Order: sequence, then C-alpha cells, then structure tokens
Amino acid sequence: MLTQRSRYALRALIFIARSNSIAPVPISVIAADQKLPRKFLEIILLDLKNGGVVHSYRGKMGGYRLARPASEISFGEIIRLIEGPLALVPCVSVSAYQKCADCFEESTCVIRKAMLIVRDQTAAILDNTSLADLSLEAAAA
Repeated sequence: MLTQRSRYALRALIFIARSNSIAPVPISVIAADQKLPRKFLEIILLDLKNGGVVHSYRGKMGGYRLARPASEISFGEIIRLIEGPLALVPCVSVSAYQKCADCFEESTCVIRKAMLIVRDQTAAILDNTSLADLSLEAAAA
C-alpha cells in the first residue's frame, strides 16, 4: 500500500514539474496549493533532495526545483526513495534481497515465482511512468 508520505511526495513533485518555472518553487506555495502539512512536506522534500530528485535554494527567493527534467524522474524512483523496495516479499527484492526465513527451497517456491512476476510488472509500470507523464495528466484533469 502506498503511504501518505509517498502520496505527498508525488503530489509535491507533480506540482513542481507543472510549474515549469526556472525560479525555485517556495515550499509555502507547494504546501498551500496541494493542501499538505508544511512540516511534513519539509521532511519529505529533504529526503527527495538527499536522493537527488530535487535541488533546494535558500533565501527570500528560495524553494525547490527538480534536479533533472521531469521526463527523467520516474514514479518508481520516487516510491523506492520514499518507501524502499517495491517487492512484496524480501526474496524477490532487487535492492534488499533476503531469503525468507520459512522458505524450504527458493527455486521451487510458487509464492516466490508469483511475487517475482508482481514485482517485475509493478516495476515496469512505475519505472516507465515519469513525472512529466503525471504532470500532463494532472494538468488535463
């Protein structure tokens, strides 16, 4: 399940992407427009900054800008940054693999095989959906 933290991150990033502004977007503007709690948004944007998704700028004209073009920032990258691995079970995770404690044999585990398909298809969809795609949809809505 997608957490509130991820939903807020996505909403903020889509707003920044839609702004198409060269100037940084102030956090107060993002929070007000998206109806997000400012303090929580600050924490989320710090994580996104540390993850290389946004740049922050201080001062009176400060705020946040995307670190790369919106077309190069995927939904999957953002969710992994905020939530961690996409895998529903640790034995199919690409970045945080762990053998399941109760597994007899990974190579014949039907649960693992099903979860591998789920992970691959989820990753394919999320990694091929960019902020640019989502900002266009949001603008049209």
